[in-house]
Amino acid sequence: MIVSRRPLRSANVGYDVAACLLCQWRSFSTSYRQLAEKPPATDPSPSKPQSKSTPNPSTPTPKGPTTPPLPTSPLEDAPRAYGKSHQEFTPKPLSRPIGLPYPPKAGENSGVDTRTLKQRRDDFVDYDKHLARRKVLTHKVATPYFREWSNMRFHKGKSFLAPPRIFKSDLALYFPNLQGQTLVKDKEPRDTTPLFQDKVTVVSIFNTQWAENQAATFASEKNNPELHEAIRNSGGIAQMVQINFEENWMKAMIVRMFMPSLRKKLAAKNWGRYFLVRKGFTEEIRDAIGLLNSKVGYTYLLDGECRIRWAGSGRSEGNENDSLVKAVTRLVENARAKQTEKATISQKPVDKGLDLAGNEKAATTGE
Repeated sequence: MIVSRRPLRSANVGYDVAACLLCQWRSFSTSYRQLAEKPPATDPSPSKPQSKSTPNPSTPTPKGPTTPPLPTSPLEDAPRAYGKSHQEFTPKPLSRPIGLPYPPKAGENSGVDTRTLKQRRDDFVDYDKHLARRKVLTHKVATPYFREWSNMRFHKGKSFLAPPRIFKSDLALYFPNLQGQTLVKDKEPRDTTPLFQDKVTVVSIFNTQWAENQAATFASEKNNPELHEAIRNSGGIAQMVQINFEENWMKAMIVRMFMPSLRKKLAAKNWGRYFLVRKGFTEEIRDAIGLLNSKVGYTYLLDGECRIRWAGSGRSEGNENDSLVKAVTRLVENARAKQTEKATISQKPVDKGLDLAGNEKAATTGE
């Protein structure tokens, strides 16, 4: 019988080694350390459920008069590409303005990342920004691909009805700045804001041929000849702008291939009023201006300060074309009145006269 002097090795040695390797991997993992440094989101101690009749002491009770809630927007229950699915929907007229609360500036929403390498590195290791990016990606993944197409069954995708009158200037909101390539042959990206300023502009936004045909029911000369007559009689104050929004780079390349044929359809003076926009037109901006379905055509009327004074979606129905013509005529009259007022102030003659003694008075301006 042979007796070994070496002690028997425990069967748990392999697991101990694995545990040590796991600890070493955790020590080199930055994400695990960041998660460990984060405070717990909820209190681990169990809390007793509170009854509905007993108020929660942690919730402050409002004191004094409370401000009344804002009226519900007609776009609040409109079908979107995300969120709950609708079984039925009836569009309503816009009861209050839509748009952005701040005026646009040239260079905004270009879709170009202007951060330095250091800023990109800081944003990459920022855990809060990582969570924000993850939330955006999760939202995109959870968005049904065919939701916008299925929403077309509701009045052919119409999201809202045009308002019967224009929005007041002091309450109107702003149209965003967009940057894209025009039909001008220099291929330089241009901003929409300089083109909109000091002009009354009818903007048609579309993404597909179906959407372009819908927008044409508002703005084409065949379907709305009174609108083109009002623009021709405006003396250059009113204009029409088309924006082809296409995020897919392959479809955008196809549109670029057909730009020569688009130039033949439009006059040379209108080449700078056709935009192909690929980036910067985010989902938040589209929701703000009421563009809830990218497969549907939308029409907007802007004043000289890029404010949305009138809007229409889908195909024109009822008296929407007449409402658009009246709105354009009204804004053109207001713009002419402002131009006349400025010309009168700048060209008012100098008042020269004689005082009681017969001497010439000092020259005084009309201001």
